[in-house]
Amino acid sequence: MTFNEANTVEQMVLDAAVSNGWTYAAGPSLSRQASDVFVESSMRQALIKLNPEIAEQPDRADEVIYKLRAILLSVQNDGLVRSNEALAEWIKGDKTMPFGPNGEHTTVRLVDFETPSNNELVVCNQWTYKVGQLEKRFDVVLLVNGLPIIIGEAKTPVRPAVTWVDGASQVHDDYEESVPAMFVPNVFSFATEGKALRYGSVRMPLDIWGPWRDSDNQQEGSLADVRKSVTSILRPEVVLDILQNFTIFATDKKHCRIKIICRYQQYEGTNLIVKRVVEGQIKKGLIWHFQGSGKSLLMVFTSQKLRMHPVLGNPTVLIVVDRIDLDTQITATFNAADVPNMIKAESREELQTLLSQDVRKVIITTIHKFGEAEGVLNSRKNVIVMVDEAHRTQEGDLGRKMREALPNAFLFGLTGTPINRADKNTFWAFGADEDEKGYLSRYTFQESIRDKATLPLHFESPEIKLKIDKDAIDDAYKQITGDLSEQDRDDLAKRAAKMAVLVKSPERVRGVVEHIVDHYQSKVEPNGFKAQVVTFDRECCVLYKDAMDDITGDPDCSAIVMHVTQGDPDDWKVHQRSRDEEEKLLDRFRDPGDPLKYLIVTSKLLTGFDAPILQVMYLDKPMRDHNLLQAICRTNRIYPIKTHGLIVDYIGIFDDVAQALDFDEKAVQQIITNLDEVKKDLPKQVAKCLTFFPNVDRTVGGYEGLIAAQDCLPDNEKRDAFAAEYSLLGRIWEALSPDPSLSLYEADYRWLTQIYESVKPPSGNGKLLWHVLGAKTIDLIHQNTELDTVQDDIETLVMDAEVLESVLGAPDPGKKGKKLAIQLIARLRKHAGDPKFVDLGERLEKIKDRHEKGLIDSKQFLKQLLELAKDMVEAEQQVDPEEEQDKAIAALTELFTEVKTEDTPVIVERIVKDIDDIVRVVRFPGWQNTSAGERDVQKALRKTLLKYKLHKDQELFDRAYGYIRQYY
Repeated sequence: MTFNEANTVEQMVLDAAVSNGWTYAAGPSLSRQASDVFVESSMRQALIKLNPEIAEQPDRADEVIYKLRAILLSVQNDGLVRSNEALAEWIKGDKTMPFGPNGEHTTVRLVDFETPSNNELVVCNQWTYKVGQLEKRFDVVLLVNGLPIIIGEAKTPVRPAVTWVDGASQVHDDYEESVPAMFVPNVFSFATEGKALRYGSVRMPLDIWGPWRDSDNQQEGSLADVRKSVTSILRPEVVLDILQNFTIFATDKKHCRIKIICRYQQYEGTNLIVKRVVEGQIKKGLIWHFQGSGKSLLMVFTSQKLRMHPVLGNPTVLIVVDRIDLDTQITATFNAADVPNMIKAESREELQTLLSQDVRKVIITTIHKFGEAEGVLNSRKNVIVMVDEAHRTQEGDLGRKMREALPNAFLFGLTGTPINRADKNTFWAFGADEDEKGYLSRYTFQESIRDKATLPLHFESPEIKLKIDKDAIDDAYKQITGDLSEQDRDDLAKRAAKMAVLVKSPERVRGVVEHIVDHYQSKVEPNGFKAQVVTFDRECCVLYKDAMDDITGDPDCSAIVMHVTQGDPDDWKVHQRSRDEEEKLLDRFRDPGDPLKYLIVTSKLLTGFDAPILQVMYLDKPMRDHNLLQAICRTNRIYPIKTHGLIVDYIGIFDDVAQALDFDEKAVQQIITNLDEVKKDLPKQVAKCLTFFPNVDRTVGGYEGLIAAQDCLPDNEKRDAFAAEYSLLGRIWEALSPDPSLSLYEADYRWLTQIYESVKPPSGNGKLLWHVLGAKTIDLIHQNTELDTVQDDIETLVMDAEVLESVLGAPDPGKKGKKLAIQLIARLRKHAGDPKFVDLGERLEKIKDRHEKGLIDSKQFLKQLLELAKDMVEAEQQVDPEEEQDKAIAALTELFTEVKTEDTPVIVERIVKDIDDIVRVVRFPGWQNTSAGERDVQKALRKTLLKYKLHKDQELFDRAYGYIRQYY
C-alpha cells in the first residue's frame, strides 16, 4: 500500500478531531452550495437554540444571518483582518439586536462557550469553495454551528522536501489572497506534514506560525507526536477558549490592523494564573518565561480573561512595571491591543485614588508609585497584581509597601531572566511553597529557540588589541552596580578611572568605531538589519558618535539615545529629546527604508526596547547577570530572513554571558554559539555536500558538467538529502560572510549553489528545505553565474520540424532530455510567480518524476519535454516586454497622480521615472521569489519615496510595491 497525505496525515487529523467530540462529515454531504462560506441551516438551528428571543420568532435568525453575510461581502473593501474582527465580535457574543420587549437590544449568541458540547461540532474533508470560475479545495475544515472556524492543510509525510511550510504558504499566499471570504470566520489555521504542526491566524507571517505543545507533548518529529499536538489543540474547549480569551486585534507600528493569537506557553501561563485566582487558595505564583517569548501579551491575555471571568465578579487587575516612566513595551502592547477599561496611574495620588475608590479596571502603574503609600489602600480579595521583571522590582521597601497596601491581593511575578539559585528573593516574593520547583510556569531559553519564539545568539570577539585587561574590568565591576540610578552610575564610573581612561583613549575609540562600521557594512547591512552600540558611559556615547560621523561621513546614519540633565556639557545637550521625539526616532530605526542604522546608548533601550530589525549589538560596557542578559536579548527577536542575534564583544565578557545564562542549565552553552565554532564547521559541511558528487569533475562547465552533477542526484530522496545538507551550509555561509576564512571554499560553494538551484523544484514545492538563497549567497552567484551563459536553443528545437525529428531520433535521447530539462528550468525561473508558468513547472516535475520511476522511456521523456517547451514558448510570446513596461509606468503614474495633493512636492513623471529606473537596475529574473530580491527592490522603493518625503505613507508604499511585483 502506498502512503499519501489523504490516508496518513489527513486521516490522522480527522480521527484525532473525532476522538475529541467532533462529528465527521464528508464535505460534499453538508447542506451548502459550493459558493457558501456558512452552513446556514446549522447556524439557524443554533441561533434558535441559544437565543430565547429568536426561538419566539424564528425569522429573526435570518436577520442575523443577513448581517453576517454582509461582513463576508465587505471583505474585498475592508480587508481580511478587519472583516475577521467584525465577525469575531458576533461569534464572541459582543453584538446585540432589538429582539427584546419594546425593541430592547438583547445579546445574540452564536456559540455556547460555557458548554462546548452544546454546539454542533463538525469536522470535514473535501470542502470545496467556489467564487466565479475559481475553485479551491481544503483538506480539513472544522465548523462550530455552521461557522468554518479552523482550516487545516495536510501534506505528504514521505518526502523530506515537503513540509508544513508548503501547507501554511498555501493558506497564507494562495487561499487567504484568492478566497478571503472563506477566512472571515477563521479562528486559526494549521498545517502539518506529519512531522511538525504549526498554526497561525489570518495574515500572520509564516515565520511566526508556532507549534502547539502541552506538558504531555514536548517532542515532535513523528506522526504520533503530531497526533498528540492535534488532539490537544483541537479540543472544543481549547478552540473556544482561544476564540474568546486569547485573540486580540491590534494596530501595529505601520498603523495596520493585525490579529494576534496566543502561543502555547501564553495559553498555559494565563490559564494557570486564572485557575489559581478562581480557586482562591494559593495567593501567589512565579511565571518564568525567557526574554522575548511574549510576556507582555501573556499579561494582556490574562487581564482579558480575568476581567471577563463570570466567577470573579469584575475584578481589578493591576499591572506593575519597574521603569520610572510608564511608556514601556507593556503599556504599548496594552494600548495597541485596545484592551477595554485600561488606565495608567501616572502619579502616586492617582494610584491611591483608584485603589481606595475601588475602581474595577486594568490599571498600569510602576512599583515606585507605592513609595509613599501608607497603610491599606484596598483590602478586596479580587485584586490581582501582575508584576513585570519581578527579579528586580521586589527588593526592599517598595515591594513591602505594595503588599501592605493590598493585603488580600493575588500577586503574580513575571520574569524573563534566569534566577540565580543564590537569589532567593524572587522565589520568596512570588514562588508558592505548593509549586514543586518554586514556579507556576516555566518557559526556557532552549524552548523559546526550539519553538522559534526567539533566535539563537552568536558571539564574536574582535582583535585583542581593542580589549581591556581583566583586572581593570573587575575593578570597574566593584564600582558599577546594576541597582543605582544612571546619574549615580555615571559618578561611580568616573571613580573607576583606570577603566575609563583605557576605554576612552582616542586610539581605542577610533579603533573600536572603525571595526564597528566595517563589520556592520560588510556583515549586517547587506541583509537589511540594524545595530545598537552600547558604550561605557554617556561621555563615550558622544565620543563614539563623533568618531562614527567622521568615519562614515554620514551623521544621519547614527543617533544617541541617553538621559541629558541641566548640568551636562552643551555638546551633550544636542542629543536631548522629548518623549515624543524619542519615540519618532525609534520608529525611524524600526523602518527598514530609513537611513538611521545605529543607535548609540549606555543604559537606555537595554530593557523593554522592542525592534526586531535590530540584529547586532556592539558591546563595549562591562555588564553582568540579568542586566547583561536583558541587554543582549534585544537582538534575538524574530524578523524575516534573520537567523540569529549577534553580539560583538569588545570588553571581554563572553564568560560572564555564559554565567548569566547558566544560572539554571548547562545546555544553554550549546545555544550561545561563538562564531569561531561556526568557522570550524565550515570545511566539514562543504566536504559533506561534496560527497554527493563522487568523481564529478567540477572544472567542467556548461551542460556536460551540470548533467554529470545531476546524475548523482537521480531521485527525490537523494535530492532532498542534498538540499538538507546544503541548507545547513547556506546558514553557515550567511552567518560568516564576508569573513576571509570563506575564500578557500568560495569556488566549491558557488558550484554547490548552482547545482542546488538547478535541481530545485521549478514549481517551488518544498519551501522549507528548498529555501530561497540568502543575500550574501545571491551576491556571490550574481558575480559569476555560469548557468546564465549556457546556450539556450529551445525556440530552434520547437519551431523547426526537421530538427525536432533529428532530436527524437538522436542516439542518446536521455542526455538530450536532461539538457532540455535544464533549459526549461532556467526559463521557468524567469517567470516565477506567474500562474501560467507555475502550472508548466508542475508539469515538468511530473514528467521528470515519471521518467525517474521508469514509467516512460528516454524517448517519451524527450518527446513530452519538447511538447512542454512548445507550450512554454507560446506562453512567453503572450508576454510582451514592451507592453509590460508601458503597463508598469501607466499603473505607477495613475497611483501617484491619485495621491498627489497641493502639499505633496511631487512631480509625478519624475518620481515614476526614478522608481522605474532604480527598480530595473536592482531587480533580476525571479526576484519576487527571493528574500534578497524583495528586500533590494523594497529598499530601492523606500529610498525613492524618502527623496520625495513620501516614505511615511505605508499604504502608498504597499500599493506601489504591489504594482512593482506585478509588472517588473
